[in-house]
Amino acid sequence: MISCKPNSRAGAAASDSPICFGSPAAPPSAGLFRYFLLISCFFRVILTLMSDDLNEDIPISTVDSPSVVLELIYQLKIKDVMNTAFITGRKTQTIRHIQAIMRENRITGVPIVEGQQLLGLVSISDVVTALDKGFIDCPVEERMTRDLIVLQDDMPLSFAISYLNKYHYGRFPVLNKNHELVGVLGSNDVIRALLVEMNREVLRLEKLQKSAASIASPQAEMEFNVPRYNFELAGRASTEIKKALKQRNFDPKIIRRVAVASYELEINLVVHSNGGTIRCSIQPDKVTIIAADTGPGIADVNQALQEGWSTANEYVRSLGFGAGMGLANTKRNSDEFSINSAVGVGTTVRVVIHTNSSKNEG
Repeated sequence: MISCKPNSRAGAAASDSPICFGSPAAPPSAGLFRYFLLISCFFRVILTLMSDDLNEDIPISTVDSPSVVLELIYQLKIKDVMNTAFITGRKTQTIRHIQAIMRENRITGVPIVEGQQLLGLVSISDVVTALDKGFIDCPVEERMTRDLIVLQDDMPLSFAISYLNKYHYGRFPVLNKNHELVGVLGSNDVIRALLVEMNREVLRLEKLQKSAASIASPQAEMEFNVPRYNFELAGRASTEIKKALKQRNFDPKIIRRVAVASYELEINLVVHSNGGTIRCSIQPDKVTIIAADTGPGIADVNQALQEGWSTANEYVRSLGFGAGMGLANTKRNSDEFSINSAVGVGTTVRVVIHTNSSKNEG
């Protein structure tokens, strides 16, 4: 008799607007407009060449992509991009039956559900293994992958891109806040959605070209509210700060340092605090970032600055955060760094990045 044992392998896997002071940014130039057009064409080519599953990293970075792409991947939610016309299977069906479903629908993975609750997943590799080892006629519930990595529908698209690049799975199940399966997301869904949104952005820029231009002030003061555990808009503050620096023609190396520091501080507020604010002061000779929260405070600041030390809970770690690198990365990218914290009161981190710093030469 063929034994049907469980498979333990890992499976597939409103914030306030910023308060900004200063003159509005100038509309894009004709050269920049053509640049966006080229980006749109680039993604169209990628979409044409991509197969149903992408074995290599998805060609989009959540850090180094052009600002228009960064804006989109933080503005779009997974529920705006995911495929809702997905096909599911039942736990009582055999793996052979699931194989037939895959063949008929030309798909490589089938979520197994009971009602709207996700129980597991059968991938094409599971079918191949079943054929090789002789348990193709076993019930799905005895061989499906149960230890799944999933996405939540209200996460920003940046999470999906990070997951696709990190785990290299062809697709991820998407759950809502009630833990119900509401969609499936793969790399093609991401590229297709970005192509549509970038075409819309090109049309918007075309209208802006006809508007009267104004010159951006070299100075700016920005403030962002950052609620606790609001992963939906995590990263928006750092994206807006990066965009403001690009509008003022700051050196790309300075922009990168500021983007890393502000992102790490923002995520720390989301993950470890009760909520707080990010304030950014842009001056011609320096950029100052202050992250302040209302608790719970840090008992041992020196320990918190050590790489790899983290107090993140299991929920936060399951989302890919809590590696204990936030403050260390922030300090590494700063010219001036200070942190003041009191348990039960809160924490304030102040970072200054100078435009003439030797760190900009690396």
